[in-house]
Amino acid sequence: MSEVKNKIFSKPFLDSLFFTQNKWHQHGVLVHTLRVVYYTLKHGDYKMLAAALLHDIGKPFSAFKKDEEDREYNEWSFTDHEERSYQIIKNWPFLSDYTKNLVRYHYLIRDMKKSKKEDMPRYARKKEIWDSLDDDFKADLERFLKYDDMGKGKKRRD
Repeated sequence: MSEVKNKIFSKPFLDSLFFTQNKWHQHGVLVHTLRVVYYTLKHGDYKMLAAALLHDIGKPFSAFKKDEEDREYNEWSFTDHEERSYQIIKNWPFLSDYTKNLVRYHYLIRDMKKSKKEDMPRYARKKEIWDSLDDDFKADLERFLKYDDMGKGKKRRD
């Protein structure tokens, strides 16, 4: 998990929450989350509603400038934000294990695709997790990824 631990009133936290994420997101984390909730409800996947609300709860805490591109475009990176989100909610007794796991693994599919090209040891770790999941949960992850993508809005740049 990323060592970045932004405070609630820090610039990275507030900027990423309300205004700027990165080239893949049109909106800050808050509006993105509300859009994911909207698409989850629109498609009738009510069992995913809590995960839609909480899937990026750790993002503002993990926002950082990864490289020159982030600095040039004033954007943020969020390495392992899904694990940070899971760590925040893992002991909440009113959430199901299903919700906690959907939050924890919501980026797994995309992470495997990206790491297969860039980081084979990371890919192997992520693939091992994927292989341990049952087929129904894998299908739910694929559907949830679509809602997450719809929540991003249009890309600002390529």
